[in-house]
Parts: sequence; structure tokens; C-alpha cells
Amino acid sequence: MGKYYEFIENSKYYLDKDLHFITNLANISAYIYQEIDNLNWVGFYLYDHRELYLGPFQGKPACTTIQMGRGVCGTSAAERKTLVVDDVHEFKGHITCDTASNSEIVIPVVTKFGNLFGVLDIDSPLFGRFDPELKDALETIVNLLVDIL
Repeated sequence: MGKYYEFIENSKYYLDKDLHFITNLANISAYIYQEIDNLNWVGFYLYDHRELYLGPFQGKPACTTIQMGRGVCGTSAAERKTLVVDDVHEFKGHITCDTASNSEIVIPVVTKFGNLFGVLDIDSPLFGRFDPELKDALETIVNLLVDIL
């Protein structure tokens, strides 16, 4: 993980299997928002077997629900794969919650049993903010989260 090793290791302090999942989601989103520069939104959308709904986050108020397959979050959730979008203005069907956002990464949170729990959504005002090393680090943190769900 190179330069993100300490970031990943420290994230473990905010993930506790004995705490309610909302507490873990709130703390890990705050931790990511605090530790990674040039972000303007970090949070979770949770899946209710119909659509994604807004969960714990850091940043400006956001869209409250997202249909599966719609926007970056809905597409990532439907396909159950991480999406890195270097320029959100080029993503067909992008949902704009904050006009300052220019790039985005969305990582699906899939339980050990293969069930979709939700997605981790992170926005940046910079174009191309999410390089492969940061993507790997964030996916590692999501995997640590899955281990305690």
C-alpha cells in the first residue's frame, strides 16, 4: 500500500465490531474526509433492497435516494464494482449533488454472504483525484468494514 499504509492501519481504530454499524460508518467517513486532502464529500449510501438511501457522511447536504443503476453510485451498486470517474461531467447520467465535484470514486460494500450493503461514495473538486494507489487503499478500508458487518 506504500504511502497509504499508515492511513489504512489507523482506519482500524474507527472500525469496531462491538459498535453499531451506523457508528462505524460515521467514524470511518469522518476519518477519510479528515485524512485525505482535496475531498469535498465522503459518505455512504445504504441499500434497502429497492434503492440506495443516504447514510452517514461528511460534506454538504446530499441526494437522499438513488435508484439502482442510476448515476455513479447506482451503477457501482448494480454492477458491484468500484468505479473511478476522473471527470464526472463526462459520466452519462451523473447525479450532481454538489457542483464543485469534478471526480468521484464509488466502492460497493458487499457482505461476506454476497449481499449488497451499500456504497462508499467520495467526491473531489479536482479532476482525476483518485489514482490506483488511493483506490486500492480505500478498497482495503471497505474490506476492513465488511469484516465487522
